[in-house]
Amino acid sequence: MDWLQRLADTTKALPAAPGRPWREVMRHGSMYAGLYAPRGVDDQNPHEKDELYVVVAGRARFRRAEETRDVTIGDMLFVPAGMEHRFEAMSDDFAVWAVFWGAPGGEG
Repeated sequence: MDWLQRLADTTKALPAAPGRPWREVMRHGSMYAGLYAPRGVDDQNPHEKDELYVVVAGRARFRRAEETRDVTIGDMLFVPAGMEHRFEAMSDDFAVWAVFWGAPGGEG
């Protein structure tokens, strides 16, 4: 199965309820990964682990602390543990792979 089909299958499996835009697809040791596809508002809170996003569909504005940047397919974003961040002005098809790893508090 190619990665586009995997993305399509995972997107279809996302919970339909508002506020549930996450679907975990992999876990190994301290790492876990999944598809995150917020619709309308991204109201996530800072995470206790370091995080990597890879944009796989759509576009958005990404806010990390006081920085903002426009993102689209192929962009990779790092967020240290505990840092405030969110996606804004998302297209209707926006989706990212999100990977979390390491000890609580991040790797420093």
